[in-house]
Amino acid sequence: MPDVVLASASPRRAAVLRMLGLSFSVVPADVEERRRPGEPPRRYVERLSRAKVRRVMAASPDTLVIGGDTVVAMDGRVLEKPRDGAEAVRMLSSLSGSEHRVYSGLALAADRRIVSNVAAARVIVRPLSREVIEAYVATGEPLDKAGAYGIQGRGASLVERIEGDYYAVVGLSVAAFVDLVPSVGFEYLPDGLAALPPPEGEGR
Repeated sequence: MPDVVLASASPRRAAVLRMLGLSFSVVPADVEERRRPGEPPRRYVERLSRAKVRRVMAASPDTLVIGGDTVVAMDGRVLEKPRDGAEAVRMLSSLSGSEHRVYSGLALAADRRIVSNVAAARVIVRPLSREVIEAYVATGEPLDKAGAYGIQGRGASLVERIEGDYYAVVGLSVAAFVDLVPSVGFEYLPDGLAALPPPEGEGR
């Protein structure tokens, strides 16, 4: 099994990797998370995901580096992590009783190759009273999450339904991960990662 590095401090991404049975170290990537003028949300999260793995890519060909980024998009606006509780209240008030899209970028790097993909989901939020919003913000859960809610925590009570990739909303698409790993020379199996044999004619 290769050494695995998560280029993110996100506890949600770490939880997904642990759920998949992977052991890994965490090396948060220091990259500027700023959207370029007019940059579509899908392109933005993919660019940041690639920048993160590029920043911490290890020299060893046996190391797999994983990076991701997630944003909420609604009515042409991109909602990232709120700066404080007041901004979290404003974000949740705008999401209340409406739908939005979540875009989750994922990038993998190994042996100096980088591959990436973007998963998405449509999320419909229940109509929320001011009391519910303020009580949720008071828990502290929304403050480090794009769009100011966490679907895997108490924020699940705010959501009416999800259409699409649930794990994209969590922050790391399992389907995208399983689809991408062969492109960097590995295969995901329920008991861990295995190196794929080199293409015929190589490595002999």
